[in-house]
Amino acid sequence: MDSERTSASSAKSLALDEDVAPKNHSTEQLKPRNGLAGLKHWKHDLLAGVVVSLVSLPLSSGIAIASGAPPIYGLISAIIAGLVYPALGGSYVTISGPAAGLAPALVAIMASLGGAGDAHTVGAGYHKLLVVISIVGIVQIVLGRLKLAKYAAVFPAAVVEGMLAAIGVLIFVKAIPLAAGVLEPGHPHGFLDYVAHIPGWLQQGVRPALFIGVLTTVAMLAVASKYAQKVRFFRVVPPHLWGVAIAVPLGMAFGLEAIDPALLIAVPANPLSGIHPPAFSAIFSDPGTWKAAGLGVVTLLLIDGVESIATAQAVDRIDPFRRTSDPDRVLFAMGVSNLLSGLVGGLTVIPGGVKSKTNIEAGGRTLWSNFVNAMMLLIFLFVAPSLISLIPTAALGGILLYTGWKMAHPVIARHILHIGKEQLALYAVTLVVTLLTDLLVGVLVGTLAKLALLVWYARKDSDASMGVIRVLQSMFRDPVVEDIDPHGLATLRLDGPVVCFNAFRLKDHLSRLPEHVKSIELVVTEKTSVIDHTASELILGAERYVRDRVVHVDGFDDMVRLGAEEDSIHLRAG
Repeated sequence: MDSERTSASSAKSLALDEDVAPKNHSTEQLKPRNGLAGLKHWKHDLLAGVVVSLVSLPLSSGIAIASGAPPIYGLISAIIAGLVYPALGGSYVTISGPAAGLAPALVAIMASLGGAGDAHTVGAGYHKLLVVISIVGIVQIVLGRLKLAKYAAVFPAAVVEGMLAAIGVLIFVKAIPLAAGVLEPGHPHGFLDYVAHIPGWLQQGVRPALFIGVLTTVAMLAVASKYAQKVRFFRVVPPHLWGVAIAVPLGMAFGLEAIDPALLIAVPANPLSGIHPPAFSAIFSDPGTWKAAGLGVVTLLLIDGVESIATAQAVDRIDPFRRTSDPDRVLFAMGVSNLLSGLVGGLTVIPGGVKSKTNIEAGGRTLWSNFVNAMMLLIFLFVAPSLISLIPTAALGGILLYTGWKMAHPVIARHILHIGKEQLALYAVTLVVTLLTDLLVGVLVGTLAKLALLVWYARKDSDASMGVIRVLQSMFRDPVVEDIDPHGLATLRLDGPVVCFNAFRLKDHLSRLPEHVKSIELVVTEKTSVIDHTASELILGAERYVRDRVVHVDGFDDMVRLGAEEDSIHLRAG
């Protein structure tokens, strides 16, 4: 993951070495808690928050530029997130802030509302974008209160990975002119147009800046390599920080400020000048903007909602204390953060994988480390803005190149292939369609392709006489038949297909079992024709949702597995 990754393969790429986890801390009483109770861990969270801020400063600045806005707006959203999220909770060591995964969508929305900006200019559509972000926040608050976060899981994991990989490719190509020191990259439209501009950008670039951008990227890739990660020091000090540490002295040595001040990060002398209210009147009084704004709201809700919940759950898997986040609370907290961020001029807010992993590696134990991160960013802005202005914009380009590469890394496709060839096909279809069209179309095509594939499997490997409509309905129906006896044994029978579109119902059954239940039998019956990757992963990790009780699974291994991984699609042998 090392950008803002989310799903099963993301969790595996986030995984830490075993020596990070504390020993003998399995009981609920010893797990650190948020709120005032978490202050007793202040030493751990203080150090972790400082380390996170050193990563958050360049990363948030780079994400803002990739989103079509000056760096100050990325920092504003990171500060808002750090001040708000710890007060609302939902997770424990997740650090929230602006996300690279939303950058292409923000640029596209701004362009449709009047125009995007760059590292030094606020685009004409930015204040209208703030309206969209504020509305997204309000909707997220409502969805969180209605406890609808579980529906984010209906999007297939391979499709989400394909969408994120496409975003990574877009971030990569869009970061090339920034990393090359191109001051006027023009305004390409679409992925293919960006690719066509690459040779020209490399020729137009300022050579010292290009050298810094390339060296920053290479340094981060070297530090993130499996060989360097064997050394704990390289794990604790994140690649982004190494990149900046190399870029700053090089920028001073090359005299980038003398060449052109625009080659260095610019923050306003008065950071409060970066606060701008949304242009509500401009949107509501102009019906011509309603369609673009509406599509923007839907796009951000899709990406922000799915990625927020999935990232929080992925971070849960590497939490040394094995705590579990509350998806509805996370969605609510992101909604409040987005609403406040939009109202003061910030970007969208989302849990971040890079910063969260950094937090854990640095010893963070509660959300107070996120608060410390926000306070440190405020100190940087108000007390030491001159230090920020030493960072070359080419280094931010290098950080974005690295981020895009990690989001679309070939190892992700290789892992998906191990899960199943059909998963790789879904991943590839979503990636290509997203690049050639847009995010919504890519996710829609990928999701429909997954649904068609599951219907075909269900009809092929079960009762072929069952009509397509009935099979389709079974994909969304609750597959669980629950039986709880007085002695504390709960039997959950799976009597139909269990797939991404209805797997959340199994999670609901597991999470709502009465306290007197001591043992759980999860039985896969003959009526279960197909269990997809999402549901297989849920079944294999069912004990995460039943606290300290044991789950016995029966019948799962009797099905035929299509891939090399245990969580591959399982079919009923015909």
